[in-house]
Amino acid sequence: MQKIDLICVGKLNAAYCAAGVAEYQKRLGALCDFRIVELPEAAIAEKNAGGAVIQRALEKEGQAILASVRKGAYLVALCVEGKPISSEELAALVAQRALGGAGDIAFVIGSSHGLAPQVKAAAHQRVSLGRITLPHQLARLVLTEQIYRAFAINSHSKYHK
Repeated sequence: MQKIDLICVGKLNAAYCAAGVAEYQKRLGALCDFRIVELPEAAIAEKNAGGAVIQRALEKEGQAILASVRKGAYLVALCVEGKPISSEELAALVAQRALGGAGDIAFVIGSSHGLAPQVKAAAHQRVSLGRITLPHQLARLVLTEQIYRAFAINSHSKYHK
């Protein structure tokens, strides 16, 4: 069974997002080995922290992210400079990885400060959810739904119309 990981920095504490993610996580359980890895956001004590402080926090988060990726997984970084991807393109990626024998995929959503350069460099692919800005909790919900939709597209389910 294909293993799909969603590695996220920060807690999911908005009830509406948690409920939506839980629903799609339940649905995905029948289609793949889906897990969410929630990592703590690096603490930044200074209220108006400068670039160096933020970079150190991102480095710490980046190390935790890379340590959480399953060996051999195809790493997909969600970042603003990534290529916008359609639902059909995401479905093709999931199918291609599954057919290639190395089906494990790890999607990564960074903290509110983004992703560390070492995570972006390690990523096999950088994608964007579009030109809009989403809070990280909502991005997690949208991505979880899109992963479910990818499986629905690949199985020709009525879910994707």
